[in-house]
Amino acid sequence: MLEINNLRVDLEENGKSILKGINLTVGTGSVHAIMGPNGSGKSTLSYVLSGRDGYSVTEGSIKLDGEDLLSKEAEERAAHGLFLAFQYPVEIPGVGNLTFLRTAVNAQRKVRGEPEMKSGEFLKLVREKAQELKIDSEMLKRSVNVGFSGGEKKRNEILQMIMLEPKLCVLDETDSGLDIDAMKLVSSGVNALRDEKRGFLVITHYQRLLNYIQPDFVHILVDGRIVKSGTGELALEVEHNGYADILAEMA
Repeated sequence: MLEINNLRVDLEENGKSILKGINLTVGTGSVHAIMGPNGSGKSTLSYVLSGRDGYSVTEGSIKLDGEDLLSKEAEERAAHGLFLAFQYPVEIPGVGNLTFLRTAVNAQRKVRGEPEMKSGEFLKLVREKAQELKIDSEMLKRSVNVGFSGGEKKRNEILQMIMLEPKLCVLDETDSGLDIDAMKLVSSGVNALRDEKRGFLVITHYQRLLNYIQPDFVHILVDGRIVKSGTGELALEVEHNGYADILAEMA
């Protein structure tokens, strides 16, 4: 599904090298976790995948289902099935949650050659999914993320992901700022989408999120490179020992 080959990325602002040759393949039906110390390039990887401005790809390729993502604008990548859950979800004043969701869902359906979802059908589905995430009707009526707590923003973003049914879900430190109850809710929403049709790339600092979203593979990113890969046991190793042993192996 997702194929990243020798990806090298600089900051456009100052030419600083951030990613220094990333190679990663995420197959359908699998969950890959990316861990690493601060400044290792984890969020940069998610931004480059989504097409965020400010980064220059100097070498390498990114393909999703065989199509070149780097040649597409951010909205084209989203239409092709890529979803990024931000570490800090943005507020969109004046745009209602329901309007935003229905517009996004029908835009995706149009790209896939499917008919638009009718109002009644959409409302029934979104209310059902929102209830599972403990998002009440008042939250659905409000502007996107405006006045929401950190946990509410994250739950709202997972609702967007569930409604859009993307091929590739990229979660950038979704656990940041969440208490344990909110983390369980967010994780249950993610797990509800796990199937053989899509893949996940979960970027996190801490192993605790991976107690609830259990990964098939874990990759350690240090100084712009994946330096070690393994199963979920690798995340437990990092939790117990930190990155010192891995950094020592690199020395």
